[in-house]
Amino acid sequence: MGVSKLDVLYRKLLLTKLFIRGWGKPEDLKRIFEFRKIIGNREKCQTLVSKDYPVFIDKVEEQSDCKILEGHFISPLAHYVPGILPVESLIARFQFIIPRRWNSKHRPVCIHLAGTGDHHFWRRRTLMARPMIKEACMASLLLENPYYGCRKPKDQLRSCLKNVSDLFVMGGALVLESAALLHWLEREGYGPLGMTGISMGGHMASLAVTNWPKPLPLIPCLSWSTASAVFTTTDSFKMGQDFVKNFPDSVDSLKDVDMTSRMFNLDSSSKTVSKEAVHSFTTSTLSASSERLLAQDAPKMQCINQTFSTSSSSKKNLSSSQEHRINKKRKSDTLQRESLRFMKGVMDECTHVANFSVPVDPSLIIVVQAKEDAYIPRTGVRSLQEIWPGCEIRYLDGGHVSAYLFKQGLFRQAIYDAFDRFLQKYAA
Repeated sequence: MGVSKLDVLYRKLLLTKLFIRGWGKPEDLKRIFEFRKIIGNREKCQTLVSKDYPVFIDKVEEQSDCKILEGHFISPLAHYVPGILPVESLIARFQFIIPRRWNSKHRPVCIHLAGTGDHHFWRRRTLMARPMIKEACMASLLLENPYYGCRKPKDQLRSCLKNVSDLFVMGGALVLESAALLHWLEREGYGPLGMTGISMGGHMASLAVTNWPKPLPLIPCLSWSTASAVFTTTDSFKMGQDFVKNFPDSVDSLKDVDMTSRMFNLDSSSKTVSKEAVHSFTTSTLSASSERLLAQDAPKMQCINQTFSTSSSSKKNLSSSQEHRINKKRKSDTLQRESLRFMKGVMDECTHVANFSVPVDPSLIIVVQAKEDAYIPRTGVRSLQEIWPGCEIRYLDGGHVSAYLFKQGLFRQAIYDAFDRFLQKYAA
């Protein structure tokens, strides 16, 4: 199966601008790793946000076909991991687009989480929410992501998260914020309720639904089981040369973090990383589930190893200067290879859905994928059907970007089908 050239270009333009400041503060990463273990367990996570968590409506606008409510609330993450969110992201903001009249006794609402670069509400409101009112009389609630729109830090350039930790903070915040909104919608008498998102928004919606204690329609579009599929391919690291170059310093800065202190034993003079340390990373520092994920992705890592390996036969009949260049290249390739493995392990620990509870009813999940997606590679990554037995996968023609631009109608149809499935199974 071919891949989309447009997706390849999009990756090159995007990935060179992400995580320009590295991993983030070591103390923040430590708190994120610890909190991930809590929100990854539905029994623990469902008690974090109370059913009467305060949500405020600031404005109501009447339009010809709908009402648009604007509201806000304090992100629950601020209560459990104080200081982890930028000041600008503390207040969660949303728009609620409601039909002027309902056409049945049900008042269905779908929460839409934002994809990469989807600031404010216009795009989701125009391409998804308004058509959903006309086609299915279904309301939409649009939540602003942390680090986006009104919640974007002043020193952040557009959508370019400065630190790897920012992505993990965004995910943790959205899990709890989605729970707050679901509780509020239930209090207001809306239902059935569901969640969706495109690309990154679909992945964040998947994480949020794993922690909701009731059956819930979920429609992740153009996303997959882990964020590491996007950020830990050889091309993404070749594009991020500064990150790889500074990798030992990044690891060294994390030496005080319990999870990362045993990942790598760094030689202070050469700043190289030992293979024994990589083994230590995969066997003693990650959770058991993440260790299994790395083992299951072994074919992908073998491919990476082959990509960077240098034939031993090339050393024959070489001058000392040639051998020095080869050794220097080999050391650089080893660093890059182990950078990939380090990044993959951390990404999987915090973002892989297999590290979270299975949704209450996977039969209500419809995953929409693009056949030629080259932005989110699926090779060597566990299938959602394996992780969530009973979910449905639908494939669209084309790549990631073209599907986002031209297949919105098929995304909406998947939403309607998932909600119909819920009504057939659970409606009184």
